[in-house]
Amino acid sequence: MFLSLLLTGFLLQLYISLCGKEMKYKDDKSARQPEKSSRAVPIGIMFVVLCGLSFYLGGIFCSEKNKMSTDQVSKVVGSVEQEPTASGPIQVKSVSFPECSADLQDYTPCTDPKRWMKYGRYRLTFMERHCPPVFDRKECLIPPPDGYKEPIRWPKSKDQCWYRNVPYDWINKQKSNQHWLRKEGDKFYFPGGGTMFPNGVSAYVDLMQNLIPGMKDGTVRTVIDTGCGVASWGGDLLDRDILTVSLAPRDNHEAQVQFALERGIPAILGIISTQRLPFPSNSFDMAHCSRCLIPWTEFGGIYLLEVHRILRPGGFWVLSGPPINYKRRWKGWNTTIEDQKSDYDKLKGLLTSMCFKLYNMKDDIAVWQKTSDNNCYKQLDVPDTYPPKCDDGTEPDSAWYTPLRPCVVVPNSKHKKLSLQSILKWPERLHEAPDRIGDIKGSSAGDFNRDDSKWKNRVKHYKTLLSVLGTDKIRNVMDMNTRYGGFAASLINDPLWVMNVVSSYAPNTLPVVYDRGLIGTYHDWCEAFSTYPRTYDLLHVDSLFTQEGHRCEMKYVLLEMDRILRPTGYALIRESSYFADAVAAIAKGMRWDCNVEDTEDGNSKEKILICKKKLWYSQQNS
Repeated sequence: MFLSLLLTGFLLQLYISLCGKEMKYKDDKSARQPEKSSRAVPIGIMFVVLCGLSFYLGGIFCSEKNKMSTDQVSKVVGSVEQEPTASGPIQVKSVSFPECSADLQDYTPCTDPKRWMKYGRYRLTFMERHCPPVFDRKECLIPPPDGYKEPIRWPKSKDQCWYRNVPYDWINKQKSNQHWLRKEGDKFYFPGGGTMFPNGVSAYVDLMQNLIPGMKDGTVRTVIDTGCGVASWGGDLLDRDILTVSLAPRDNHEAQVQFALERGIPAILGIISTQRLPFPSNSFDMAHCSRCLIPWTEFGGIYLLEVHRILRPGGFWVLSGPPINYKRRWKGWNTTIEDQKSDYDKLKGLLTSMCFKLYNMKDDIAVWQKTSDNNCYKQLDVPDTYPPKCDDGTEPDSAWYTPLRPCVVVPNSKHKKLSLQSILKWPERLHEAPDRIGDIKGSSAGDFNRDDSKWKNRVKHYKTLLSVLGTDKIRNVMDMNTRYGGFAASLINDPLWVMNVVSSYAPNTLPVVYDRGLIGTYHDWCEAFSTYPRTYDLLHVDSLFTQEGHRCEMKYVLLEMDRILRPTGYALIRESSYFADAVAAIAKGMRWDCNVEDTEDGNSKEKILICKKKLWYSQQNS
């Protein structure tokens, strides 16, 4: 329409110009003087014809504009054929996806060992996230291993899992003397052993609780375990009402994180290398390393600086293994007592420079505590001090493909209830608006409380639609685009845990999630998540395609959901009516069975899809 008006204006100017020339001809004696009627008719006809042409071109432009809108929708849905529609919800024609080859049964797109050789070995950077380019994405369904069964249900799963679900013998063979796990018949059993807890993980944690009394009274709630093994430590803490993120890199043989999730214990693929971990600053109450083989004193202590960043003021860092108790243990570490003493002295010096103090120590366990007093960091103002303070341009919570920085992130002194000593104990902190709610634009304590009430109402409705929610059929849950963790908070009394995901492009609400005593991670759903296939029982989505559809193709997001969802698992998708039919059509092509339901308030602008993934086996194995 704008173009047609522009053309009309141009033609009007042309008409005036022509009329002007006629006037000139009248005054020009030498000019040929035609009849008045013969002059007016051609000019009038020309004006009418050109005006019609301008409106015709304007109509074409409007059609192209509508075509552009359709193209934008195609970008959201992906390269799947759409039904023609004038208006209303997107209509997608039936689509089906082929099976991936059997060798992709444990495919992790962004941490794929087959692509490691393309990346550097310095600081193990090849084990970090390196996602494939768009043209190399898989548009197929990941098959389960031959003989896959529905997972053993919680709490039995903490101690056993089906061998065929995670068919890897490396740990069983290489660590048999340490009792990480053992294979008996068609199952793996987890007796609770480990390199640093030969008497069992429970005895190890009992000693730790004696060193850190806050582990007994709800002071310590959120924990990260770096180099988690098969996550027996994190599993034991669940019985003590402490929620652990177990972290380990993707590997060819050990499948540590896969074992953890198969057992029903929270875990995620990751490594401290050259990039920050995908967590906000000042969030974990405790960090743990049990002979995790991270070279803490190398590279200027940059890995310790990352632990300092994510640890809450007053939080604890627990280390067992070299160089702790080196006077007794050094002979078994294939080293010298002098080397171990040197490493221990370096470690103490670095921790002191970062405002940690030795809190407690006994046998093989040492505990340091991060200061709650920001005055300690004034020592870093001295010129040439190492490590220095991070400058004001270093965003503390920026943690999605953000390089590690050799500097100390000083907690913001305006937050009076950020430290472990001042924040409410668990479970009181779950429904209390944290101080950091004020850091989020447009958020407030009142907004937090309304959100909390909203999710209690929604979850009550969800349980009428999905009767297995709240039973042992659902253990590992992901809220794919949470705000404050309200969905997880409303399920807190059920036998499950929730990984809360905050988009790296959304407002930074993840600190609030951690301050509530919940766990989560940053992520961009245009890429694959850092986990193995078949690791979640329930995926919850709230308007993800409405919020992220301008960036991420629906097809690829849904294929990623299929990858990480267990066979017979569920997806609970709350989406605008505009996208609901398209989601259902693509889900059907992934062999999901979906029902479309109304929301709790009957809002016609939103629909709820309850989808179940079928258990199927690769035809290549038959």
